[in-house]
Amino acid sequence: MELKTNAALIIIDQQKGILHPKLGRRNNPQAEERIVALLAHWRLTGRPVIHVQHLSHSPESVFWPQQSGVEFQERFLPSVGERLIQKRVPDAFCATGLEAGLREAGIEQLIIVGVATNNSVESTARTAGNLVFNAWVVEDACFTFDKADFFGHPHSAEEVHAMSLGNLHGEYATVVSTAQILTAG
Repeated sequence: MELKTNAALIIIDQQKGILHPKLGRRNNPQAEERIVALLAHWRLTGRPVIHVQHLSHSPESVFWPQQSGVEFQERFLPSVGERLIQKRVPDAFCATGLEAGLREAGIEQLIIVGVATNNSVESTARTAGNLVFNAWVVEDACFTFDKADFFGHPHSAEEVHAMSLGNLHGEYATVVSTAQILTAG
């Protein structure tokens, strides 16, 4: 496993609203600590960091622009020189200029972390794979919430997370752990 010197760390939706109790029970309680570790490593090695911020269309959303939930959590505030992508849908590539910016910078390898595994992370990773980027999803630096399926059957956050990673691995992205990334370079 080789981590390129210009591999971009894409941190998805680490905003204050994602911590709201109304979202329900989640998995991977150490995900944020792992994202912080990856972010520190990226800053130390001078690799590109891209912060993705969701701006919801719905006033009921925890990411509605007119309230504090839309703001980044303090530990995930972009630093000088780090790119900010604002999106209106789950996919960070959709109508944002992300692809053009990556191509212009010659970046082919993307390390994707954040929330929610089965929503914005999966959507972004699928598009990255379809656009032939070398996408890696860091399974223990992502999380999601309990969710009922289409037929109303409840599934734990762990099950939803695992299925989403299963959807991605091998077809759209390579699923890895934080430890694998940190030891790769």
